[in-house]
Amino acid sequence: MKTIVSFLIVVLGGFSVITAQNAPKFQFETEVIDYGEIAKGSDGVRVFQFTNIGNAPLIIENVYASCGCTVPSWTQSPVPPGETGEIEVKYDTDIVGPIRRTISINSNADEPTKAVKIKGKVLDTD
Repeated sequence: MKTIVSFLIVVLGGFSVITAQNAPKFQFETEVIDYGEIAKGSDGVRVFQFTNIGNAPLIIENVYASCGCTVPSWTQSPVPPGETGEIEVKYDTDIVGPIRRTISINSNADEPTKAVKIKGKVLDTD
């Protein structure tokens, strides 16, 4: 019985290593975009650039923000190994005050849920 259990552990452990080696993987230019201090009504669009440094096509299934004031859009087609993609976020700069938002990315990458962040401050110009 111990032999069978040991064999299964080795086989399943080896399978998880092989799967991880063949997984897509994000490498972002930056995982935090700092808007700095911007005026109310300014352009709230920023872009997270990434490269797939894994060994399989990277497929983004969904991207969502921590509130409705941030609207994401993203590369819809699979990103082959070595290629780049982007996640664009548009923050509603009519909302005055600090910006602290998390954008969650669901994909088939080795890290199935990845979080990136935006920060800054919108100043009242009135």
